[in-house]
Amino acid sequence: MSNLRVIEIKESVFKENEVHADELRNELKNKKTFLLNVMASPGAGKTTTLVNIINKMKNKYKIAVMEADIDSLVDAKKIIEETGVEAVQIHTGGMCHLDATMTKEGLKGLKDNDYDLVILENVGNLVCPAEFDTGAIMSMNILSVPEGDDKPLKYPLMFQVCDLVVINKIDVMPYFNFSLEKVKENIKFRNPKAEIIPISALKDDNVDLVVEYLENQIKNWRD
Repeated sequence: MSNLRVIEIKESVFKENEVHADELRNELKNKKTFLLNVMASPGAGKTTTLVNIINKMKNKYKIAVMEADIDSLVDAKKIIEETGVEAVQIHTGGMCHLDATMTKEGLKGLKDNDYDLVILENVGNLVCPAEFDTGAIMSMNILSVPEGDDKPLKYPLMFQVCDLVVINKIDVMPYFNFSLEKVKENIKFRNPKAEIIPISALKDDNVDLVVEYLENQIKNWRD
């Protein structure tokens, strides 16, 4: 066993990605394009939430969406059909995340080069997407009530890297053992700086608060 060699490559891979991510952020800054990375579990309501947000913002901002999935065109088609904004589908080839290089390739697939806001809907899970910097200006997590209020404790990195946590499906909270105060406490334990906004995307409850927050972030980033 004394001749056994262990080669650690994880750190170098992450470092290389961080370089590409910083380069991409600089490019986006020069173009004044705000890139939002949206992460969540499957079924949390990512696409429904984004449709609602986009329809409230599309008359003020030029918006495009990049949908990341292992396969299928379902989410991109829904965005196009229900919002009318441009959307492209990114197939990850079996990988459970996007990195900065993959994000940049997705941006090249968009028709124009002058968007105010590009939304990246990352692959649906709470582990891999949080580990890789996509080059986004801001990251948002959508946590749904049926998932439980303990998710921030079980998946710490996801909640540590997100600037905004949207608690979706509050309209079904009476039917689940879910405490809004407890989930806020758990999120703040992982990330004291996180903004937390409870919504129901389906019922259009409090979605305007998310829009207001995003618009403030875009404005502050541009100034």
